[in-house]
Formats: sequence, structure tokens, C-alpha cells
Amino acid sequence: MTDPAARLLEAHRRLCAEFGCPLSYFHALDPLDELVSSLLSHRTRNADSARAFRNLRERFPDWETVRDAPVAEVEEAIAPCTWPEAKAPALQRTLRALTERRGALDLSHLAAMDADAARDWLQSLPGVGPKTAAAVLSFSTMRGRALPVDSHHHRVAQRLGVIPPRMAVGPSHRVMEAMLPAEWGAQEVYDHHQVLMRHGQKTCHFRAPACGRCVLLDICPTGQARRADPFTEAREPDYPAPP
Repeated sequence: MTDPAARLLEAHRRLCAEFGCPLSYFHALDPLDELVSSLLSHRTRNADSARAFRNLRERFPDWETVRDAPVAEVEEAIAPCTWPEAKAPALQRTLRALTERRGALDLSHLAAMDADAARDWLQSLPGVGPKTAAAVLSFSTMRGRALPVDSHHHRVAQRLGVIPPRMAVGPSHRVMEAMLPAEWGAQEVYDHHQVLMRHGQKTCHFRAPACGRCVLLDICPTGQARRADPFTEAREPDYPAPP
């Protein structure tokens, strides 16, 4: 199977059979809550970013108060995250920029925009990159058609040869989303992200991937090379380490 898009869709088919698509959405936050949650989640384990988010909700009555609070108080609340000293001022900058543009902390206007326009608008905010924008559209109650790519998802795509070994996570969002069938709706795109991410977490590990039990082994160039040559790992690209 030489066509990268065909390989990606075959991987989707097999992994959906393994994980049981369609998959339930893992939470139902409104777009603004999802924006904050996604900003906290960068390079942070899900349980830790969820704890930091809960801390903010419990300590401050609303996001306006988070925006205007002393930065040290926000940093203390989000201490479970990685780099809270950087994330606290960055979160406040994003909230201030949103207020300046919208006159309030409100993302309801995104619902009237198509996915590309909404993603571009979100990415114009300081601190918001492709993954955060896609997460807001896909994971929030908007349930939009957008493909987030995390480090696990990205690593699986690289090893499958779907994207080049040196392609960064940011540019990979548009490249991989363009490979998905136009008729897919938000649920199918969400499932696609989820199954590739879960495969990266459970089988296609950052170190020592479990190729022997991988359902994608016969279509995975990296897995085939590993099976043929036990020293392949030493020559593999430096895939981003998972959070």
C-alpha cells in the first residue's frame, strides 16, 4: 500500500474495529472552557491538566476573575501542569486578547463560522496553535469537524509513513485532515484522532513500540523495518516525547 492517504484510512478502519467506533466524546465543555482546558494541557498528562482546570474553577468564580487576578495566584492554581510559571501569564494574555476582540469572554460567534474560518480566528489569538484551535472546535459542545493532532497521533502517522519523518506537529494538522474523506462528519474525524492517539498510547509507544501485537504491522514501514533489523530504533527520527 504505497498511497499515504490510503494507508491512513486503512489504519483508521482497523483501529476503529479495535477500539469500537463511534467513540463517545470524553467531556462536554463549552468552547471557552475548552480553550482554557486545552491551553493547560500542553505537554501535560490528562489527569494533571484536569486537576489544574478544576483548581481554577474552584478558586475563581469566572474566567474574568482568572484574567484579572494576580499572575501568582493563577500560577499557584495550575501548579499540577507542566510549566505553570509560563502557562499562567500566557493564559491571561489569551483571555485579555479575547476580551479586546469580542468585548467579553465569549466564543459563541464561532458557531456561525465554517470550520476553517473558526480555526483561523482562534489561531489569531496569542498562544493558540493548530492543536488548541482544533480541540476547541472538536472537543467542545460545538462538536465541529476539526482534526487535533497530539504527540501520540503524530508519532503513529510518522511511523506509518503518512507524513514525512521531520514534519512538525503544527503543519501536520492540515496535511492529515486533507487526507480524510470529505463526506466524513465531526464524529468520524473525532474518532480518527482518538483511535490514532490511543494506538500511540497503548501500542506504538515512544520507546520500544509493541510491533509484535500491532494490528497495523503489515502496512507500517517502520514496523516492517524493525522486524527485519533489530537496530532500526537507533536510526529512527527523534519523535516528540509524549507528555
